Amino acid sequence: MAGFLGRLRSALSVRTVARQVFVLQAAIVVLLVVAAVVTVFLQVRHDSEREARNRSLAVAETFAHAPGVAEALQSPDPSAVLQPRAEAACKASGVDFIVVMSTDGVRYAHPDPTQIGKHYIGRISPAVAGGVVQETYAGTLGPSVRAVVPVKDAQGKVVGLVAAGVTLKKVSGVVEQQLPMLLGSAVVALAIATAGTALVSRRLKRQTHGLEPAEMTRMYEHHDAVLHAVREGVLIMDGNGRIALANDEARRLLGLGPDAEGGSPLDLDIGRDLARLFASGRNATDEVHPAQGRLLAVSQRSTDRDGGPPGSVATLRDTTELQALTGRADMAQERLKLLFDAGLEVGTGLDVAHTAQELANFAVPRFADFVTVDLADPVLRGGEPPPNGEDMRRVGFQGVRQGTPLHGPGQLIRFAPDTPQAAGFGTGEAVLDADLTAFAGWQEQDPERARRIVESGIHSMLAAPLRARGVNMGVATFWRSGRRPPFEPDDVSLAEELVARAAVSIDNARRYTREHGMAVTLQRSLLPRALPDQNALDVAYAYLPALASQGGVGGDWFDVIPLPGARVALIVGDVVGHGLHAAATMGRLRTAVHNFSTLDVPPDELLWHLDELVSRIDQDESGDGEGPPVTGATCLYAVYDPGTGVCTLSRAGHLAPAVIRPDGGAEILDVPGGPPLGLGGQLPFEATSLRLDEGSSLVLYTDGLVEDQDRDIDECLERLRGTLAGAARTPEEICRSVLRELVPDRPRDDIVLVVARTRLLPADRTAAWEVPADPEAVGRVRAAATRTLEEWGLEDVAFTTELILSELVTNAIRHAGCPIHVRLIRDRSLICEVSDGSSTAPHLRRAATTDEGGRGLFLVAQFAERWGTRYTPEGKVIWTEQPLGDEMTAGSGGSSGFGEPAVSG
Repeated sequence: MAGFLGRLRSALSVRTVARQVFVLQAAIVVLLVVAAVVTVFLQVRHDSEREARNRSLAVAETFAHAPGVAEALQSPDPSAVLQPRAEAACKASGVDFIVVMSTDGVRYAHPDPTQIGKHYIGRISPAVAGGVVQETYAGTLGPSVRAVVPVKDAQGKVVGLVAAGVTLKKVSGVVEQQLPMLLGSAVVALAIATAGTALVSRRLKRQTHGLEPAEMTRMYEHHDAVLHAVREGVLIMDGNGRIALANDEARRLLGLGPDAEGGSPLDLDIGRDLARLFASGRNATDEVHPAQGRLLAVSQRSTDRDGGPPGSVATLRDTTELQALTGRADMAQERLKLLFDAGLEVGTGLDVAHTAQELANFAVPRFADFVTVDLADPVLRGGEPPPNGEDMRRVGFQGVRQGTPLHGPGQLIRFAPDTPQAAGFGTGEAVLDADLTAFAGWQEQDPERARRIVESGIHSMLAAPLRARGVNMGVATFWRSGRRPPFEPDDVSLAEELVARAAVSIDNARRYTREHGMAVTLQRSLLPRALPDQNALDVAYAYLPALASQGGVGGDWFDVIPLPGARVALIVGDVVGHGLHAAATMGRLRTAVHNFSTLDVPPDELLWHLDELVSRIDQDESGDGEGPPVTGATCLYAVYDPGTGVCTLSRAGHLAPAVIRPDGGAEILDVPGGPPLGLGGQLPFEATSLRLDEGSSLVLYTDGLVEDQDRDIDECLERLRGTLAGAARTPEEICRSVLRELVPDRPRDDIVLVVARTRLLPADRTAAWEVPADPEAVGRVRAAATRTLEEWGLEDVAFTTELILSELVTNAIRHAGCPIHVRLIRDRSLICEVSDGSSTAPHLRRAATTDEGGRGLFLVAQFAERWGTRYTPEGKVIWTEQPLGDEMTAGSGGSSGFGEPAVSG
């Protein structure tokens, strides 16, 4: 015995898992075979008893229901009929006995005839009551089973009993005959199982690579930890794309049932994308997929690398909370980006209405489905808003669709005091109404419109006041509709911040609008309101200030100044910058040009004086640091003489003028360009003289008309020249044509355009004489002048004209040198000119009572409306102007309509 136990212990002590498995499986197979044999014996015994019960019951019931049994029991001699039939049935059915008895237990038939007439030994009362009696008992033949059943007549009355019995030995005999075969089968099964165990052990040895039990235990512990302890889901797929293994965490995350292994992931309710990922076996790293209400980070790798088995393994991590935190961070980032983008897209210009519309355009659909912006009317004009916000004008509107019941742009809306808009305007705080369908007061503005607003799908509203620098200017209202979630309290702060940024831009635009209006008013007050009367030029002009959003009014200006001798000066200038300072500086320069023009100096000299003035202005303003410098202002000064048709021009940094010939040809004049004003006289100004045919048009303009950021200046000037060229047109028509073709929709700079058509004085309106240096010639000049005035019908001014000419010619003969010329010009006034070769100017003085002379110029000044001196290369010209009555100037030439603006700014 000890030797056997030792050999068994030695067999079980083998180191490899495969051998241990073989020994254990062999022992288990033997035990199973023995258990099977025992089980067969027990089953045979049980089956024998059950077969005996079934056979006895079946035989008893069959005999009891056999035809004629009930009638035989009711016959006078039941035994005579039943005994033979019972013996025959007993032999045929294989039971040991069939007994027929009365309900009292008296036997009518029995295998032993001697027992007929005796009472049945056994329990029959249940059968008498109509039931069945089955019992096992130890009879003389051994353990037996018997059954007692009732015999009933046609009315169901129990008239007798039938008992059938069989021994267990008789029933189990068939099974015992099969026992050798069963034992043989057990031996064969033992041999086959042992062979199979050997094969399995061999395969196990190959698959476990001869691992020891300790190593297998450690591997199992690791495997168990992966299955049950690791808080990261692990899902292993086999080479057929089916689930081979899922740990507890994977089952929890994916909601897998106990029968998930072996199934296809495509059959699981885990989402189409995730199921396809598992089934495909492709490599993945931290892909986020929704499953079972969670967000899972999935990584998957193939297992067939380096000779591994086909399939893949996937790891799952629940990132729902992380995604929620990330979502909140993303939402905060999105809101910051929204505010950042608003700073770039809202407030790009300085126009109040445009800025309000930019806010509406920006917020749809990023923040709301509909946005309305309402501003107090004074804000649109640059004024201060009223203290209450009941009356506001809708200046901004944008929506995801058209046809909503909301008020459109341009409408003046009177908000009820209890509406969110009025409440927000009054308190300066945003008002949220998350459920408009509750009609909590917002509908008081217009109940019918409110009902239609709700029916259109709008369900939530957020009204935020446009407040900047302590001033409430209006209200921006955000609306959401359809399936979009309603506004939440967190949206209030975002709306307030968004609207606050837009409010600053709107307030800047409001202030700029106010300043722009003041600058426009100032500039218009400084520009010519009406052109002066003169006959030399037919003038039309256009002045267009820049839009407020494009920089506002600048310093562009122009002027038409009548000069002595029926001449006319045309001036166009441009001051650097925009706004009030530029407009004020323009006024100073225009006044200076008027003053310098009274000196009747040549254009180049006038520009030199103007340059000196600008330099002094810059020096004065640079000392106090107020305002930008004026240096860089430009000016073009032209003088036209209708008596000769000569136009003298000089320019300081300004664009060259254009001229339209009477035949329709146009060209840009080649006028030498001087430096802009304010450079301190470092470079001289040059004057150019050219003769213009009658009917020619001189075109002066500022750079706002021709400058284009997308074109070269030469190309722009060529466009202007092409626009000017054409058939004969009036100055007004030329202005309209140029503005229509060249002015953009939103001009970035002021535009000044002056078109002057030239005229020549008719020969019969001038008279000239050359006077010798002889005092006697004075009388001849007076007589000639008187005759000329009579021809002109100006007898009324003949006496004063004689007096003026007498004094001027006498002074020229006495104090100046030859040549001496006298010229009379009949224009809107009577002009007398006396020229001589001296450059000495006379001076008006008050003569003493004892002085013999000195009263001539005093008399000239008394009788003439104006008088003065201008210098020429040959000397000087002393001129006077005498007014003429309306009837004397009638028909004197085209003064009606002169100076009327073609386009007013």
